[in-house]
Amino acid sequence: MNLPQSERIVVLSGGVGAAKLLEGLMKVVNPADITAIVNVADDTNLHGLHICPDLDTVTYTLAGEIDSQKGWGLKNESWKAMEMLKRYGGIDWFQLGDRDLGTHMYRTHRMLQGASLTTITEEITSRLNVEVTIMPASDDPITTIVTTPDLGEMEFQDYFVRHQHNLKVAEVRFEGVDRALPGPKIIDTILSASAVIVAPSNPIVSIGPILAIPGITEALKTKRESAVAISGIIDGKALKGPADRLLLDLGHEASPVGVARIYSEIVSNFVIDNADDQHAKHIEELGMRCLTTDTVMSDPKKSAKLCSALLSLFFPEVLI
Repeated sequence: MNLPQSERIVVLSGGVGAAKLLEGLMKVVNPADITAIVNVADDTNLHGLHICPDLDTVTYTLAGEIDSQKGWGLKNESWKAMEMLKRYGGIDWFQLGDRDLGTHMYRTHRMLQGASLTTITEEITSRLNVEVTIMPASDDPITTIVTTPDLGEMEFQDYFVRHQHNLKVAEVRFEGVDRALPGPKIIDTILSASAVIVAPSNPIVSIGPILAIPGITEALKTKRESAVAISGIIDGKALKGPADRLLLDLGHEASPVGVARIYSEIVSNFVIDNADDQHAKHIEELGMRCLTTDTVMSDPKKSAKLCSALLSLFFPEVLI
């Protein structure tokens, strides 16, 4: 599909689900016409290194370097550093392959030199030959803090990886977000977008932190008529991760309707899976146009087909 000249698509992105969507989108339109604005609130500092799980998952996927079996990390990895760390009794619950460690070492070194996360991401994506523009949502530190009734407060990676997100959650907050600024080109990129897509990422801990950065939701509201979100909840369940349980724990409905309510101020179009056709009427009652289709991105061809359906909402005159 060739978009009209100067048209640009912006995708609000978490990790795995967004990466799959972007992989499909690259097959439908020119990658140079795509910008991914990626969550940074699940970034963590470990072993003295600054680690960006969502940025790296998106980058590795679009570079063709992702470990497709795991859905994270690099393919053809070795684990010698982790094996040695385990011998010393160090923290090894957060697995980092040897090649992956190189990314974090480079990023941390450049940060110590004073480079911004936006600049470093541009450097990394350029050297991995990623054609899509990948932007951190903010260069400022934002930390997702999960409060559990049993173990109290913990950073997101403790909850997600160490405890395998197998804990009831009482609260989620984004520490530092009130002081954070959007990345240097984020607002202009949103305002100039022809279409905004909210990926089927976790609405609480992946998309939520992006929307909480001052100025971003306000910018997105101006693009509501040309924005669409895809439900990551299918038949009451998340395909991957704890989104369904987090929604319930925090007082939302674990259904496409529950997700649609969260995004109702910023999108006028909502996409649900065929399995959830019964929810279409309720979503339309929220003031959204509802598209029902196959949203399970089990391979790049299905991802591309979903993306074609999304873009037909905004570019019906273009043959897809």
